[in-house]
Amino acid sequence: MRYIYAIILCMTLSACLTPPGPDPTPTAGSPFAIFQEDNPYAPKPEDLGRQQAGVIITSINLSERSDLSPVRVDLNMLGSIPSACHELRVKVNSPNETYQIFIEIYSVVDPGSNCEDVFQQFEGNLTLGLYTPGRYTIWVNEEYIGDMISY
Repeated sequence: MRYIYAIILCMTLSACLTPPGPDPTPTAGSPFAIFQEDNPYAPKPEDLGRQQAGVIITSINLSERSDLSPVRVDLNMLGSIPSACHELRVKVNSPNETYQIFIEIYSVVDPGSNCEDVFQQFEGNLTLGLYTPGRYTIWVNEEYIGDMISY
């Protein structure tokens, strides 16, 4: 009889235990740049007193840099700035929650400079940094350029 009570007690207590379930799926965190490459066209502190102007982008594309480890992406730019006195600026913003990277390309000029308004052609390459894993969309001056996948 004692054995029956012991068995009933064990069955009652085991009914209160939670059954094993699947392990929780890890959720992805917010995307961010792990490492930013040097940007020779980055905005500078002295730009605050300068006038901002647009650029004409003739060609822009993304190319994979398989010679780097891990693989990264180059932004290749070709276009024109309003004069020889203008300086090219490229601002790479941090990715947002939807894995979009917005890049701004513009020029700055000292308002007191006296230059002829003759378009000056520019060509440049900028290696984008290393980002947390995910598929990112690249936007330049609010135009979709392409995708990149970071592993």
